[in-house]
Amino acid sequence: MRMERINQIRVRPAAVEDAEFLVQSNARLALESENLSLDMDRLRNGVHAMFEDPTRGFYLIAEIDGVRAGQMMITYEWSDWRNGMFWWIQSVYTVPEMRRRGVFRALYAHTEALARENAVCGLRLYVDVHNHAARETYRLCGMKETAYHVLEVDNVITRLP
Repeated sequence: MRMERINQIRVRPAAVEDAEFLVQSNARLALESENLSLDMDRLRNGVHAMFEDPTRGFYLIAEIDGVRAGQMMITYEWSDWRNGMFWWIQSVYTVPEMRRRGVFRALYAHTEALARENAVCGLRLYVDVHNHAARETYRLCGMKETAYHVLEVDNVITRLP
């Protein structure tokens, strides 16, 4: 897998040694973005499951001066209409003290280049409708809102109305 530097930000594939960083970042992400406290054992098992079965997807780590600055998870969705694979961008998190330094932009550029190299038919992500800053960031990267709405049945996390 490729490694890339943008503005002194190094993006690399995550390794199992990064698992605890991923766990803690995901927990902070859930709390910051959705005010959710995740079950840490379930989360830790979920992060390790990705490393144990690469058909689920992969994580990327962004570093600044050798310090982990952010993360992104990629999962897969087959599209029969396109006869190709979409990559879903998920679990995007930047460490607070590293924000506004281009961490997401570096992760996204790296992912976009990897997707082109691997003949991926497109990139997707979902974002909370109230998270205007994130939506604008994604638009600036070239992403567009679709006509689709996400519907779900979640048997694990209960959200308050």
